[in-house]
Amino acid sequence: MLALVHHTPLSTWPLVLLVASLVFIALFALLAVYAERKVAAWIQDRMGPVEVGPHGLLQTLADILKLLQKETILPAGADKWLFLLAPLVVFVAVFTGFAVIPWAPGIGGAITGTGLLFLLAIISVDVIGLLMAGWASHSKYALLGSFRAVSQIISYEIPAGLCLLSVVLLYGTLNLDIISQQQGLFATRPVYLWGLVEVTAQGGVFAWSIFQYPHLIPVFVLFLITALAEANRAPFDIPEAESELVSGFHVEYSGFRFAVLMLAEYAMMLLLSLLAAILFLGGWNTPLPNITSLPPGIDPFALDGLTLLSNLQFATLTTGAPGSIASGLWGAFWLLLKGTLLVGVMMWVRWTLPRLRADQLLTLCWKYLIPFSFTAVLLSILWKAAA
Repeated sequence: MLALVHHTPLSTWPLVLLVASLVFIALFALLAVYAERKVAAWIQDRMGPVEVGPHGLLQTLADILKLLQKETILPAGADKWLFLLAPLVVFVAVFTGFAVIPWAPGIGGAITGTGLLFLLAIISVDVIGLLMAGWASHSKYALLGSFRAVSQIISYEIPAGLCLLSVVLLYGTLNLDIISQQQGLFATRPVYLWGLVEVTAQGGVFAWSIFQYPHLIPVFVLFLITALAEANRAPFDIPEAESELVSGFHVEYSGFRFAVLMLAEYAMMLLLSLLAAILFLGGWNTPLPNITSLPPGIDPFALDGLTLLSNLQFATLTTGAPGSIASGLWGAFWLLLKGTLLVGVMMWVRWTLPRLRADQLLTLCWKYLIPFSFTAVLLSILWKAAA
């Protein structure tokens, strides 16, 4: 593996990262669908998938293989090229957003000073794909679903953007890589814990932005609410309301293109969860105290009361700079763990809360979430001015 990394030309790295990201998102969606079925079964007191593979692990794979073998049926009267192109527009818009996500210190994420602005702009393009899907399907159910999706996503982008602005005002940058460095893995201000282990004065969970700036805790909750609406997840799934619109904007899709739309939905869930983890939960930084070094002659595995802590943090002891293999794996582990837990919260909410009506959804946004998000921006301005 190291030899492959050493001999890989730099010009091929963008292609390698592109393919790796696509494979990762596909595998994530595969596992997320299975996890959601199990979560739904647990909440509804049933078993979920159990037949295909051990504990039903291969059920989602079987469903994907079935979808890929189905033909794409073009409805009578549909606009052929718009109909075929719409799922790809939706997926490409979401997939492109991963280009600026920093996975670990010095690893991943396009180097740009406006990464957050680019992310907000590019994921907004999926609205065009949703409208194309509904319009081109030549179906009243699909058209109504796409209209609902457009009105919902455009409305909830306002409080979502204001929530992110609250964080940007405090950190003074639109660069995701800088925002996520919330005094964690490689902090520079050490103290000694019990005279043995060197840790940072503000490392660990208390370095996350929601603890550095407590008014961001409700902002974080608000952003998760808007993320549910952006991803068309319950209780904001009225664009796909089965009881009203059969299946909404993708009612006429089948086979590969239906699979692409489902992949885009789960990719959007992961993307927004990672963004929330980066801005509010410390990004790749560990929630554990930040061990940077030990005094000479101290064996990290010989400390009685700190053995577990030292084992968990051993990756930070074996590397001294961001960008190394150990720091990359350690940072990616924590970022993905935080993002995955937030995806789990989205699944939990879906099978717990009932669907809102269209008027309730827009009332919640315009009468409550937007005024609250403006208040959050004002609090961030006052906090920054007082500092």
